[in-house]
Amino acid sequence: MIGAFYEHGLRGGNVEVEYADGRVLPLAAERWLRPIEGDEEVLARCGGPTLDVGSGPGRLTAALARRGVFALGIDVTPLAVELTRRAGGLALLRCVFDPLPATGRWAEALLMDGNIGIGGDPETLLRRLRQLVRPGGSVIAEVHEPGSKSTVDMMRLRHDGRADEWFAWATVSADDIGGLAERCGFPAAERWNAAGRWFAALS
Repeated sequence: MIGAFYEHGLRGGNVEVEYADGRVLPLAAERWLRPIEGDEEVLARCGGPTLDVGSGPGRLTAALARRGVFALGIDVTPLAVELTRRAGGLALLRCVFDPLPATGRWAEALLMDGNIGIGGDPETLLRRLRQLVRPGGSVIAEVHEPGSKSTVDMMRLRHDGRADEWFAWATVSADDIGGLAERCGFPAAERWNAAGRWFAALS
């Protein structure tokens, strides 16, 4: 989710997500500006240098900084990076597949708020994160609830009668995360539920 429409959503604008199958849902991007129930369960697991992938406006990056944990947010949207810095977090305007600092030395990498779907190819994304985290490090990902289906959808953002370009986005079910993790070099996948959200720690 990139571009001017996403930034408009971060400012509280009425932006929608249109799926290729005809579904239309509100983006409601402003929800990422504030703590969300279940965040604490993730933050408590970040004890070393943490890379927040697709950090958005930086609520998790800034929260870790306040706890004294070194954290870096990366996002492809300039306003998201600016908002993270305003909140007291460190952030770079960068794609996860670009060259990144401390490659191979991150203790944790976060994929929150559905960001395991970035690019529509979770396997390629997790293989990239395996390069970024250190031996013994982990990736903490938010996934869909057990019983759901893993999917790849084409979608676009729209606002006020205009639409952005189509892009691919994936969802991963908690039922499928173990096999996916193992294929990508993470032999262990711990799953848990908090405040109605599902997470997995891949290590």
